Amino acid sequence: MSQTTEDAKDRTTTTAAGVRRRSLLLGGAAGSVGIGTAALAPSACAKGRPITHTRPFGPAELVILGTSAGPPPEPDRAGISSALHIEGRNYLIDCGRSSVTNYYDVGLRYADLDSVFITHLHADHVADYYNVFLLAGWGLTDDNDALTQRVDVHGPGPAGALRPPFRGGEVPTVSPVDPTPGLADMTERLIAAYAYSSNLFIRDSGSPDPRDLVDVHELQIPSGVPADPLGDTAPPMAPFPVVEDDRVRVTAVLVPHGPVFPSYAYRFDTDHGSVVFSGDTSVSANVVRLAQGADVLVHEAIDLEALGDLPPAALDHLKQSHTSVADVGAVAEQAGVDTLVLSHLVPAAHALVSDARWRRRAQQGFSGRVVVGEDLMRIPLPR
Repeated sequence: MSQTTEDAKDRTTTTAAGVRRRSLLLGGAAGSVGIGTAALAPSACAKGRPITHTRPFGPAELVILGTSAGPPPEPDRAGISSALHIEGRNYLIDCGRSSVTNYYDVGLRYADLDSVFITHLHADHVADYYNVFLLAGWGLTDDNDALTQRVDVHGPGPAGALRPPFRGGEVPTVSPVDPTPGLADMTERLIAAYAYSSNLFIRDSGSPDPRDLVDVHELQIPSGVPADPLGDTAPPMAPFPVVEDDRVRVTAVLVPHGPVFPSYAYRFDTDHGSVVFSGDTSVSANVVRLAQGADVLVHEAIDLEALGDLPPAALDHLKQSHTSVADVGAVAEQAGVDTLVLSHLVPAAHALVSDARWRRRAQQGFSGRVVVGEDLMRIPLPR
């Protein structure tokens, strides 16, 4: 069978249509993840837009909200974002373009949003971040839902320094007084930038004050980890705790993503299984260590061959920042995970790289199951 015929045969779209943080300790994760055909079956959908709420959520599900790298918008896929639905509460990981819409389309409720986790501050990962509070927090939707509770947000602090320009020479610097703000400063500036709209809505519509909806927690790199924004941004390290409640225990590591600092991968351990999100990263021993024995690894992937001829400097930059799909299977195998889910895909267009090609290349060196992520895909995490 030719590659073209195989790609066409295998190309299936697998889409599916006021509390404070608890501080109870969570026991170790139990159970492995089984992903059957029914779990990945597509929902009924109208052309161009899904019909939502087609089936209720189980006790624990991984939800893929968007699978495109960026920043350029791609019509095939929304920006990078995922969610974990654990026993009635939702944990949002990254907030790429259209993630606020897809969160609602897939059937998740803003009233059940527990917390948000940002891997790093590239625009394609935070394009919809403030919309969670500005739009979803404005008031009730037609489906009688709204964000009314205060939500904890976890993510990077300030980088502290900018590396020299990738191509060398002189380039402009945006906001030279503070060119590397962290998540807290970014949030404060977004709130200020939308002050006029928020003030009008508060006065005229009784909308919540967005400052009452968000509580930012910048991750602190453990002492003794020699991370350097101008040098080694992700030295070898053990996973460190981020937060824990009665549903999940979250740990993190630094990952190498070119000049970006800090950039994190997250692991979520639950009574239903464990899920790791690589964030944007080149091949990293830190990811392998974080993902040891996990049930699911959601990992970025880039098909360099599909991008065609690139200038040597651009190719080198991509290799320093991302993981080739030809290498990601070995990462998953070393970590001993059961299921590898590909996301943050480059190129994003289905016409350029078929699902069959993504799956075939990622399977190299991996004995587990490969799933090519699609927007609105739901993957149950059974006990």
